[in-house]
Amino acid sequence: MLSRTPPRAYIDTDHGTITLELFGREAPLVVEAFIRLAQNGTYRNTTFHRVVPNFVVQDGDASGDGSGESGFTLRESWTRQRHERGCLGLATSGPDTGGSQYYMCHSTQPHLDGGYTVFGRVIDGFAAMDRVVQGDRMLRIRVP
Repeated sequence: MLSRTPPRAYIDTDHGTITLELFGREAPLVVEAFIRLAQNGTYRNTTFHRVVPNFVVQDGDASGDGSGESGFTLRESWTRQRHERGCLGLATSGPDTGGSQYYMCHSTQPHLDGGYTVFGRVIDGFAAMDRVVQGDRMLRIRVP
């Protein structure tokens, strides 16, 4: 059973910590997978393999180049959440291909609405997110 308080996660980077609020009610399967991957160490010492200024910061690939696979696939969880600055989304390469990769939006991206699952949002650490450049390390994701 999900708690009434939205779960939190903390992305530790060389630039500081990014605090996330996860949308467990809206996207329970994606949030559950994200938490499980964080707890089992998948999100440890990876590389932000895709950073496009004014668009997204992307991570979650153990190979460090965006080509790695998580060993499972997730179906999208369609939510009414919009792709606004700081949203946390499930990266995919087509329908039902989600896995361990995620992105955070630098700015509002309405063209992504309805095409990708938004399963959380940045609530603190925007300055750290904005300083990340492609190739920077993500130290770990902590989930209390």
